Amino acid sequence: MTSHQFLPGRTRRTAVAAVATVTAFGLLTACGYGSDSKDKAAAPAASSSGAAKLSADTVKIGYFANLTHGTPLVGLKEGLFQKELGSTQIKTQIFNAGPAEIEALNAGSIDIGWIGPSPAINGFTKSNGEALKIISGSASGGVRLVVNPDKIKSVDDLKGKKIATPQIGNTQDVALLSFLAGKGWKVDPNSGAGDVSVVRSDNKVTPDAYKSGSIDGAWVPEPTASKLVTLGAKELLNEKSLWPDKKFVITNIIVSQKFLKEHPDVVEAVLRGSVNTNAFIKANPAKAKESANAAIKEAAGNALEAAVLDPAWADIDFIDDPLAATLQTEADNAVTAGLLKKPTLTGIYDLTLLNKVLKEKSQAAVADAGLGTK
Repeated sequence: MTSHQFLPGRTRRTAVAAVATVTAFGLLTACGYGSDSKDKAAAPAASSSGAAKLSADTVKIGYFANLTHGTPLVGLKEGLFQKELGSTQIKTQIFNAGPAEIEALNAGSIDIGWIGPSPAINGFTKSNGEALKIISGSASGGVRLVVNPDKIKSVDDLKGKKIATPQIGNTQDVALLSFLAGKGWKVDPNSGAGDVSVVRSDNKVTPDAYKSGSIDGAWVPEPTASKLVTLGAKELLNEKSLWPDKKFVITNIIVSQKFLKEHPDVVEAVLRGSVNTNAFIKANPAKAKESANAAIKEAAGNALEAAVLDPAWADIDFIDDPLAATLQTEADNAVTAGLLKKPTLTGIYDLTLLNKVLKEKSQAAVADAGLGTK
């Protein structure tokens, strides 16, 4: 995942200078991997003929060109979303970071998006619960702490070392800071200075930082973790091991509340496409992996090499369940890390349409952990 260290509406330089003064809410951001370009719109996909017409002529979908967003990568590439949307055209926009995607959702530039938990929390709380709803899960896992084995052989060896995360306040940054706090180590959440030096590093440059020795390891999502392993790093910890049932949300689906209210049939069709895509991924893992990599190449210009792609893809679970309880835990971890004031997340989920789709397929309903629409 690539990550840009900036805040919505600011240049990177301005944002970095302002880190010490932004509020805790402004620190929760996201990370993306793949596209080197700015946000861009793809041409509408060809529409199916003969299908029932839905209430919107077009649906605008946002996502990242990275493996943890494998559902839109595969589903769009294989035409599984378009099949459900019929004559409703799909317009896509690729993002490198969560704040830009939230801005686009708020501005109406996209209607539905795949995004990480931290920016979803941030977008919901900053809008006083009016901007978005989480309507489905999409992926779990795909995050590892990998380190230089010559310098770090156990968790105790982390003290005094430099460990990279993608971006201040992003999902992996929160996880690392919370983990270190649990060990009794002190780290300033803004500067990253402390018993362990937390270095915020764009994932595109993290491999070079590792090769140069300027960092000793990284708590990063796939495929960055696997890329570092090809450079000699070793896995010290898989974040799955820290969660019940080894599951935690890494990617959700969000929708603007306005679009959900006006076009629930379109939202339902997108969710049906997502559920079908996740089933396709499970039934055809090799084909799905190939499709996702082809989509990344189209978006970013370069496909992932097999030594990176294969282990990275294997570490990600594509699921419909949003794992709502883990979202609350991630928010609590951000509070513990000093990056967020205690948020009110009640109402962040609306799983009504997802559970309707799952019921049609004779699958069990998923829960909102008490954070659903009342």
